Amino acid sequence: MNHLSGMFKDLTKVKQARSARLSSWDHSGRNQDYWEIPAGESITLGEIEGPACITHIWMTSSCRKVKEPGLLDPEMQAKAAPVMEIHPALGVIWDAYDPFYYRKALIKITWDDQDTPSVLAPLGDFFCIGNSYPGNFTSLPFNVSLKPEEAGKYGAPCSVSCYFPMPFNKKAKIEIVNENELPFILYFYIDYEMYKEPMAEDTAYFHASWHRESPCDGWGPDLQINSPEVNSVSNLDGEGNYVVLEAEGAGHYVGCNLSVKHYQGSWWGEGDDMFFIDGEEMPSINGTGTEDYFNHAWGMQRNNAPFFGTILHEGDNTEGIHTAYRFHITDPVRFEKSIKVSIEHGHANHLSDDWSTTAYWYQTMPTRKSLTILPVEKRIPVTASIPEIEQPVVKLNDEMKAAREAYEKRWEEYAPKREEQFRIKECKCRKDSAENTEFAKKLRNIYR
Repeated sequence: MNHLSGMFKDLTKVKQARSARLSSWDHSGRNQDYWEIPAGESITLGEIEGPACITHIWMTSSCRKVKEPGLLDPEMQAKAAPVMEIHPALGVIWDAYDPFYYRKALIKITWDDQDTPSVLAPLGDFFCIGNSYPGNFTSLPFNVSLKPEEAGKYGAPCSVSCYFPMPFNKKAKIEIVNENELPFILYFYIDYEMYKEPMAEDTAYFHASWHRESPCDGWGPDLQINSPEVNSVSNLDGEGNYVVLEAEGAGHYVGCNLSVKHYQGSWWGEGDDMFFIDGEEMPSINGTGTEDYFNHAWGMQRNNAPFFGTILHEGDNTEGIHTAYRFHITDPVRFEKSIKVSIEHGHANHLSDDWSTTAYWYQTMPTRKSLTILPVEKRIPVTASIPEIEQPVVKLNDEMKAAREAYEKRWEEYAPKREEQFRIKECKCRKDSAENTEFAKKLRNIYR
């Protein structure tokens, strides 16, 4: 009889399983260990035959636009590690971040022989990067690691990890859909275990879905929050609530991340969380305020813990955005037929802020409610705009004219060479994609 209990009890037992990994490693043995994900394409990171379970996903990425000619030879630069993605030396290259590519790219995972994905979310939001604005944090299922000098930037490069277990019986297909006009580089690991025996019929499969309302449909955004007039309005049935998740089937909800851009300038919370289980018309699980759902109180604090916390605090950035998370790891919300998870946006839904969430849950197959996502133009964050400066008209002397002409000529020669290197790496990406799936097949055939 096994008397062991606790989170790490599985480490004390030997299991019949084989560990494996798909990654962006350079199949030629050189050091081009990243993929250039082409613009406007869907790239398969790998297909894995089951029975198996994904145990960990790690990624880092960067998306930059070539602004003007640099001083480095494009071919030599392409063969070096992409360190300029992190520290573009002044005067050496002139590239600029695409600030919103985390929202323009999607992660898509399809289980078994389904024709609809069970995971569909913007790449950044899946890993708790709200509004394409990364922040350092560590939780039990997700973490983001960001260099200090990259903090406070939309689209800043960072590393991300997911530790939610993702079991499947027949097949897993993991894709990145780049709906951007630019390619972006992606390093990744997908660690998994293979098994010889099939999963039990009641195995719950991992799901994730993204939702946004910008703005939420508030009835009194000009009214002060917590005022007696607002607080006198009742909301018992959740009509007009922001919906975090609606799912059908049997399973359990395991949490979400929430990003808010607040427009009123006061407090964006006070909305109660309401859970509707198995088709009920009135919620049977009721909360007392948005901050309370995220295990905070009297507003949101600057902390992060294994199951809950703040990633970006509204008081620490000029954009007024806040990103928080709550994971139901030890307290999953069970349902047998359906679930609806909702939160009021302000008490009785009086505020009209920009809300977006990624919901995470497990359910038995098939995925009965097809996941959908807003078009790319509806996913872009709302940000403050910098007014354009009218450039002065300056009379050029002969040296200035010559300098401008030489600069333009160098750009004409430089731009196509950089573009050629992008195309070469995109071809390598497509080739590596096919090789990853073949590599996974080879390992599966060895371990049967």
